[in-house]
Amino acid sequence: MNKDIDYILSAKAVRERTAKIFDLTLEGKTNFNYHEDKLEGVSKFVLEVIRENYPDLKIPFHSRWGHFQVGSVDRNAKLDSELSSLDKVERARVKLDLVITSVLLDAGAGPTWKFDEEGVSYNRSEGLGVASWHMFMNGAFSNDGSRRADAKKLMEISKTDIEKAFQVSEKNPLVGAQGRAGLLASLGKCIESKPEVFKDGRPGNIIDYMIGEHGQKFAATDLLKAVLLHFGDIWPSRITVDGVSLGDVWNHPSLGEKGDLNSLVAFHKLSQWLTYSLIEPMVEAGCEVHSVNEMTGLAEYRNGGLLIDMDLISLKDPALLEVAHKPDSEVIIEWRALTVCLLDKIADIVRKELGFSEEEFPLAKVLEGGTWWAGRRVAKQKREDLSPPLKLDSDGTVF
Repeated sequence: MNKDIDYILSAKAVRERTAKIFDLTLEGKTNFNYHEDKLEGVSKFVLEVIRENYPDLKIPFHSRWGHFQVGSVDRNAKLDSELSSLDKVERARVKLDLVITSVLLDAGAGPTWKFDEEGVSYNRSEGLGVASWHMFMNGAFSNDGSRRADAKKLMEISKTDIEKAFQVSEKNPLVGAQGRAGLLASLGKCIESKPEVFKDGRPGNIIDYMIGEHGQKFAATDLLKAVLLHFGDIWPSRITVDGVSLGDVWNHPSLGEKGDLNSLVAFHKLSQWLTYSLIEPMVEAGCEVHSVNEMTGLAEYRNGGLLIDMDLISLKDPALLEVAHKPDSEVIIEWRALTVCLLDKIADIVRKELGFSEEEFPLAKVLEGGTWWAGRRVAKQKREDLSPPLKLDSDGTVF
């Protein structure tokens, strides 16, 4: 593989390329101002949220699994009990089938959509998690109606299927239903085209591939590389180099002309979140996954909203708050890049205060313990509908 592509498809590239945007911001060359004097206060707020959420500091990784537990309903335990007769690798495959499809269905739902479960309503990420959990448990992703995901069935999922499973109506609209169905169809095509990776035509075969390539022990960044390479065809074609779709990677004109690889800023938000979500089932199956600290924070609107809402960063032109922005706009690329960089800075302060090393307290725990929930808490104080401070024109495949 072209070494430039290999680099862009890495967590290292996310950290280094977003740092270029941070440097431009310090030089006054982006749409944002950075207020370093606010960093300590934001970090202290995140620490408060961490201690409140997890007083024992036993924090899981920020992953899809937490969303399946919303409303004090232990859906994960229900799934475990149903899988108890299976061997540990097959249990992992089922869980990976579930979590991969669920993550692909997760992008922003919009401010008014909700999912009703036995009289209790859930919205946003938790609602999407619960809705996708039920869709999987109802056998919607397999040809025989069993709890697994098959490539052929995934290719047949329609917008109507999504709307039915997610209780969509005129009064309960969901952003990006067509985009979600398209992602599942793309997942099916991707899996069917790679029998050497997905031996049984299932997303969950990624565990078989990882064990075949690395044995029972591998780095989280190895897993991310596999996700980026072998699921990369799923994402809408934005930037392609030598036939390889780069995914959540964008051109920023201040870094170079279009077509110049130096102009690229990588985020791999959904791919990194997916990777975080794959680790737990693999560990349960006996794998050892190390170097999670080399992954980055997630460039999404809850973490990024925390930075704007607490004035750690501010827009030079407040009028930009009043219009919707597409993911490839300069302001969104800059916002997301600053989010990645400043999550690292917040994490350093949090770890120092709590007495943990990077390896003991990777960003996956900083996000789950604090920044994501802190972002939500501040958003609720400022906007009742919990919307992000910057308006997003999303197609359901980025955030």
